[in-house]
Amino acid sequence: MTRVPLGPADESAEQWVADWAASISARAEAARALADRVAALSSVASSGDGAVRVTVASSGAMTGLDLDDRVLDWPADRIAAEILTTMHRAQSDLAAQAADTVADTVGRDSETGRAVVAGFQRRFPEAPADDGAAGPGRDERGSSDHAG
Repeated sequence: MTRVPLGPADESAEQWVADWAASISARAEAARALADRVAALSSVASSGDGAVRVTVASSGAMTGLDLDDRVLDWPADRIAAEILTTMHRAQSDLAAQAADTVADTVGRDSETGRAVVAGFQRRFPEAPADDGAAGPGRDERGSSDHAG
């Protein structure tokens, strides 16, 4: 329970209430900004040879899939495996983006910030390294493709 300072002057109590209300408003605005920015996150990853490129939304759902003509010569199981591996790498980048967004809005050490980052890390764990693959959130040239 919060203790209201009691003193001889009513002004100190009024100032404390005003400061507390301003603090609550600032935290609410930061939380709204966090929610808006997290909702807008997306990530792109490409397979090592660039034949598969996947875009995912902040939910982790695939929103884009580009397949190079080279996949026409691949067996179906290889195509499926490349798509899933590339999608998981794109998803794993969302946790890093969420952590950056938390730091810019509510702060990494806030209860809200820790909860958001933990949720993304739990849903989208770091993808295993794939030698020669463009990293999560990166295109085949290594330049950043993620929005946020």
